[in-house]
Amino acid sequence: MPLRSPATKSALPEDLRTTVQRLSDGTLAARAYCESHLARIRASEPRLRAWIALDDERALRLAAARDAERAQGGHTGALHGVPVGVKDVFDTDDLPTEMGSPAFVGNQPRKNAELVGRILAAGGYALGKTVTTEFAFMHPAETRNPWNPRHTPGGSSSGSAAAVAAGHVPVAVGTQTNGSVIRPAAFCGVVGFKPSLDSLPIQGALPFAETLDQVGVFARTVADAAYFAASLAESGTFAPEIEALSRPPKIAVLPRFPWNAAEPGAAQHLQGSLKRLADAGTELKTVALPDDFDEAHRVHRTIMLYEGARHHAPKQAMHRRVMSGALNAAIDEGLAMSHDDYRSALVRRAALAELALDLFEDCDALASLPAPGAAPARLDVTGDPSFCTLWTLLGFPALTLPTGLSDDGLPYGMQLASSAGGDDRLLRVASWCEAVIGFNRSPG
Repeated sequence: MPLRSPATKSALPEDLRTTVQRLSDGTLAARAYCESHLARIRASEPRLRAWIALDDERALRLAAARDAERAQGGHTGALHGVPVGVKDVFDTDDLPTEMGSPAFVGNQPRKNAELVGRILAAGGYALGKTVTTEFAFMHPAETRNPWNPRHTPGGSSSGSAAAVAAGHVPVAVGTQTNGSVIRPAAFCGVVGFKPSLDSLPIQGALPFAETLDQVGVFARTVADAAYFAASLAESGTFAPEIEALSRPPKIAVLPRFPWNAAEPGAAQHLQGSLKRLADAGTELKTVALPDDFDEAHRVHRTIMLYEGARHHAPKQAMHRRVMSGALNAAIDEGLAMSHDDYRSALVRRAALAELALDLFEDCDALASLPAPGAAPARLDVTGDPSFCTLWTLLGFPALTLPTGLSDDGLPYGMQLASSAGGDDRLLRVASWCEAVIGFNRSPG
């Protein structure tokens, strides 16, 4: 199936580094930049519902403070004047953190999560809190897909993905315990980057499964995702500017995982994207996961539900009647799991992480779909996360980039993964693929 290319393409806004430079040298005022994004939000938020907490006066006040700091000769950081969408599981001391749950409406933390503190230290600020599914699990929230409001935006970082896709903010943050960054990014047609485990701080965010919970970022381009992630990580973790590859990459292709299958249209589209890469010199080979990985999804589920149940059981005891059936069932299932099964799953996870290193011996990255297909035409589900499960289980970095549109006009994506610590290599490969594929369409 050939890649579907629109007759006209929407030009992407300037890259994040250039915007920060303009904000820092005063050729662009932070307040004016904030006002432009608030205007975009006012135009489409009633339809999209990407935000759960947004105070225009507060946002403009924070932006004006950045202008004042610059005018007074103060230090301007890597995110000076940048408004950021913050998933509503990260604590914020000046906005509620409700975690997508009616049990926590109006909940006001006393301090910022570590990641929010880093945004502020870099000169950025939380424009507002983006919608999440209940406790960052599977029960859908109110957010709609910017490409078609009858389709899910994915979850659990639904609001962050939709807000970036709609141009509400240039970048946003989310979390992933299974597929909660990669899947919504793919469904909404933006770049989603989940770095190696513990590369970005999760302290002060709602835990679900501490072994698996990982922070990720959303942006319009791979370069913006890399720059944003580097601005939030410890110095030297990521290169803020992607170094160009000296040769076309070597990519191993996983058509499917042992526990799932792709929809025909998505599989055909992936082949079309891969052909473009091959025509540009990419060395491709099709691979299958060794039999050792057949039960990886069950290992993941055991760890996720066992840890999630023990963390959330006290909340369930107090608020069961207002919690969704899906969340209650997951907690109940996790509480029924034995400690021996959990310990065995942790041992198996460590063994799989070691075995998985061999997958990257002869390639620069592994490519697959990020989901079985485009965003489902439903609002009562968030979509299948199982194409993301392995890289979350192992803590390996993964990234999805948009590659085109389905016949129904919904985005398709390509997921790329690398071994633990191989984030810069992954970003270089992803940037190369992004340039070759050349998809730059926006919704609306």
